[in-house]
Amino acid sequence: MPRLRQQNVSAAQWTPNGGALGAPDLTTPDNQVFGENVFSPAIQRQRLPKDVFRRLSVTLAKGEALDTSLADAVALAMKEWALEKGATHYTHWFQPLTGSTAEKHDSFYSPTGEGTALAEFSGKELIQGEPDASSFPTGGIRATFEARGYTAWDPTSPAFILENPNGALLCIPTAFASWTGEALDHKIPLLRSMDALSNSAIAALKLFGNTAAQRVFTTVGPEQEYFLIDEQYYFERPDLITTGRTLFGAKPPKGHELDDHYFGSIPERILACMLDTERELSKLGVPVKTRHNEVAPNQYELAPVFENSNVGSDHQQLTMMIMQNVARRYGLVCLLHEKPFAGVNGSGKHNNWSMGTDGGENLLEPGDTPHENLQFLFFCAAVIQAVNKYQGLLRASIASPGQDHRLGANEAPPAIISIFLGAELEKVFGAIEQGEAGESTPVSFLGLGTPVLPPLPMHGGDRNRTSPFAFTGNKFEFRALGSSMSLSLPNSVLNTIVAEAIDDLAGQLEEALKGGASVEDALRPVLQKSYAANKQIIFGGDNYAEEWHAEAEQRGLLNLTATPDALPYLVNDDTVSLFENYKVLSKRELESRYEVFLEQYVTKLNIESETAAAIAKTLLLPAAARHLALLLEAQLSELASDTSELISDLSVAITALEQANLEEEQPHNDLLAHATYMHESVIPAMADVRAAADKLEKVVADDLWPLPKYSEILFIK
Repeated sequence: MPRLRQQNVSAAQWTPNGGALGAPDLTTPDNQVFGENVFSPAIQRQRLPKDVFRRLSVTLAKGEALDTSLADAVALAMKEWALEKGATHYTHWFQPLTGSTAEKHDSFYSPTGEGTALAEFSGKELIQGEPDASSFPTGGIRATFEARGYTAWDPTSPAFILENPNGALLCIPTAFASWTGEALDHKIPLLRSMDALSNSAIAALKLFGNTAAQRVFTTVGPEQEYFLIDEQYYFERPDLITTGRTLFGAKPPKGHELDDHYFGSIPERILACMLDTERELSKLGVPVKTRHNEVAPNQYELAPVFENSNVGSDHQQLTMMIMQNVARRYGLVCLLHEKPFAGVNGSGKHNNWSMGTDGGENLLEPGDTPHENLQFLFFCAAVIQAVNKYQGLLRASIASPGQDHRLGANEAPPAIISIFLGAELEKVFGAIEQGEAGESTPVSFLGLGTPVLPPLPMHGGDRNRTSPFAFTGNKFEFRALGSSMSLSLPNSVLNTIVAEAIDDLAGQLEEALKGGASVEDALRPVLQKSYAANKQIIFGGDNYAEEWHAEAEQRGLLNLTATPDALPYLVNDDTVSLFENYKVLSKRELESRYEVFLEQYVTKLNIESETAAAIAKTLLLPAAARHLALLLEAQLSELASDTSELISDLSVAITALEQANLEEEQPHNDLLAHATYMHESVIPAMADVRAAADKLEKVVADDLWPLPKYSEILFIK
């Protein structure tokens, strides 16, 4: 094929000790570089005065307000550490509602007036910054002329150094708020939701006799899926550059039908890139644990171990940035779009979520006898109740244009939210509902038929990879997140809805205990009532099956297939009441997010539709016309007639798409109506253009077709 040019990255460039890209020295053990670029508690202990370190540690451990008198001492130690690391600038690193991170670099150095410069960094500069709040999405909270906004130091997420061949940058994780105090980012509601859940869980734990726990933290462990493709093909695809996904591309003869890529041997260049990525993340304290090939060709996964939800969310943003940056060193491009290739497995981000005390106790650990573990059953029931009540809100928290291509596509969880408990737990809760004692399945072993292989301990139940919200041993796995998403909003929602459910069940339990009953006797009817009212959300079957859609409707479960269907649940009365009661987001803050997300949906689809029309009109139609001319010249009349018909179909489809894109056709005065128009009119028009173009791709001479094909992009490694 003419387009398969020689690879533009030589072996020397990506072998561990080679070449032009300056690959890292991998001879130093990972445990010696882990966290070396993080202003961690260990570094703080070394550099801060003992009293300052003690007071700061106590403040963070208890989740109390920071004593600003500590700021100058912390700033001095942080500055000296950063300067030793080669940093010349610092930034307040924050997460606006764009979904990515933002930063403004300020130099440590100030002129003295004597021809020299002095490194300065005060506690005031550490605690507060002032970016332009009107230049970020605010959903109407800030007008264009109302520019003032603040970034505020988050001491619970350690500062870190980002290295560059020409220097280094001190990054200080911060929150971002408007001049009038509203949250303009994803971090503030996440921190508020963690406080809300901690308060509710601590109060509930006291009912079980646990008075030692002072704080409960939620933890996350995201499984990041992504594609790596050769940069040559990326730069030859205007759609990938502009939208992050391919707007055209016929199905190749081979996809992932043979199941030969999943967990397969990792190609050498890809593995070199992964090793480098993990090294960079290790320096930043990101506890990467797992790597493997994913289902689709050129698709992979990276997963860390569990962390505090706030730190884990920050680390996830860093992970996506580092993956994209390091890939370029190897002549690769990292694609994080949820559906970069049609007809090929999309990319998600499984959000493994749990709750744990400051003493290290996992509240979702069932133990060997879950039917006797009253505390576990209580918290598990709270999650079930929360997910059932707020299934629409959970779906809204993961809504995006990319997700609309992926959810429900027999490769990812459906748009219907349901919970998989597993046979063991479902049996336990079923017994509780029936008022029976219940029992746990004894541990058994699986023999493999040969004495060479050891017998394997069997779990009490199977796994279900089609479930959007599955219990997986000692955590819940919210599998429906998109690969490009921030973790913050889905986890803010999850924390808050579970906090409310904990309070509801704890209130019932406390009332029952007043009569002198034991915890076991008082809890059983509480669990019985809750499970009976919410068991419709439990489903252990095939979530991809059409029969499930019909059954889910009979159960009263929501099936919100598209973003415009889901986003209104961000601002309905139940959501507003929930978030205001727990002081996570005000009505105005919720409405701002609703407007921002709708506007982003419309804008992204508008970019896609205009890109599709331009590519089809200026690249694909001319290529097809040249092919037709060759057929006519060769007097291949039958082939020419077929091609002419396909060209006509494409031309008609382009005209229809351009008409749908016209400003006057779109309802600009109502964001939800505009989003619905994009979904119902523009997306089908784009699909028609694609269908016609993909048919032409299969008949136009390969040397004339202007775009790299799936068979090339997905299989050149």
